[in-house]
Amino acid sequence: MVCKNRKSFVAILAASALLAMTACKSQPPDDKQEAVEETAKEATSESSDSSAQNNSNEDTGQENTDVEASKEQIPALRDCVEQKMGCRIGCAITGKEPWDIPLWNLVTTHFNAVTLGNELKPDSLFGYSVSTCPGTEEAELNGETITVPVLNYSNPEKILDKFLKWNETHPDKEIKIRGHVLVWHSQTPEWFFHEEYDKTKPYVSKEEMDKRLEWYIREVLTHFTSDESPYKDLFYGWDVVNEAISDGTGTYRTDAEKPEEDLNEDRHGSNSSWWHVYQSEEFIINAFKYANKYAPGELELYYNDYNECNAQKRNGIITLLKAVKEKEGEPGVGTRITAMGMQGHYNVDSPSYTDVEASAKAYGEVVGSVQITEWDLSSSDDYDGSEESKEAEYEKMRKTYNLMYYALQNVQSEGINVSGITFWGTVDKYSWLQHRSTVGGGSSKEKPQCPLLFDDLYKPKPAFWVFAET
Repeated sequence: MVCKNRKSFVAILAASALLAMTACKSQPPDDKQEAVEETAKEATSESSDSSAQNNSNEDTGQENTDVEASKEQIPALRDCVEQKMGCRIGCAITGKEPWDIPLWNLVTTHFNAVTLGNELKPDSLFGYSVSTCPGTEEAELNGETITVPVLNYSNPEKILDKFLKWNETHPDKEIKIRGHVLVWHSQTPEWFFHEEYDKTKPYVSKEEMDKRLEWYIREVLTHFTSDESPYKDLFYGWDVVNEAISDGTGTYRTDAEKPEEDLNEDRHGSNSSWWHVYQSEEFIINAFKYANKYAPGELELYYNDYNECNAQKRNGIITLLKAVKEKEGEPGVGTRITAMGMQGHYNVDSPSYTDVEASAKAYGEVVGSVQITEWDLSSSDDYDGSEESKEAEYEKMRKTYNLMYYALQNVQSEGINVSGITFWGTVDKYSWLQHRSTVGGGSSKEKPQCPLLFDDLYKPKPAFWVFAET
């Protein structure tokens, strides 16, 4: 039995004892779209106040017993998705969000995996010294002394330390981290590709860039995942390469993806200086070789991309995945890839759930495993943010999430491992889509967005109940 009135929190409270007993409700979906949508209406028409989901005290990590009764109102997503799919469920968290106590309580209640939205990207690890190199030092690489830029790990460590503490005090509710990302054309300072780390000077040779590539991957993976690292048990996987396929051509992203963009920009939105130096996909293959060389064997390694359900781009991604798979071998010799990361920056109207299903199957046939890594839904054109349009928009989102979740279940039933689902944020007000970015599948219009499972008041939306089912 479920509550039929999403607006009535009084009814939710009255039913809380029943929800506590039944936890995650089970309703197997039908194999037809109409039946799936009808099932979703029955299964997901609830909403309740999640701001009381106070799992921990911010400073001590100890359970707050004052809100135990409120916590019984809704089930934990991590338990429901584990029962339904047997996979991780995660969210992205970045900036000051970990210090937003209601948000932290949502994260620690509902998710068992987290991706740091920005803190493990190259610009962050260079201390956000984007225009100029932050300084250099000497390093040894394969018996040779090379000059390298100074790395700064303080940005991610502030957040990682919070999760270490959480895991130490809550071993039964452990949260693991996804590393994001080692090699990306965007948010990698332009000076990294130039002689003397000075973007006013010529680009380095492919051979020199390859040393920098190996050094960078070695340093990052060793710092966070080696036996000597305090974070060695925190990470479950790492995005090795991100967004290396072109939207326009469906082939590899080049240095002319967006001709009007200056290649000498500090951080590129579209053009790839990796391609400019290598003039081939060799840097992608080498990145997976170096990741395989320096990562622990149990650390999963991924390729990650957006617009991945577009047929033309899907074919290009499959070409890339096959190229990486063809070079597989032992650490220090060959590549290793664990899964394809389907970012999932969709909207309420597209792609269709059949497109999601077909794409996941196609990728899974190459690498064996797929994940949704940055899931959110851009709003429809007729959504204006008003209370009058919100209910209709929330219902569109619920239906879309439900059908896509059903598609993933179909994929898994056919023997392809769906090993993770991660939403790109937690509450709507912090979503990157609020910034109206056009990079990486972002919003292109100046309009309100409500892409996630929790609203601005930290309350679960109708779409929440899609994933609160077993």
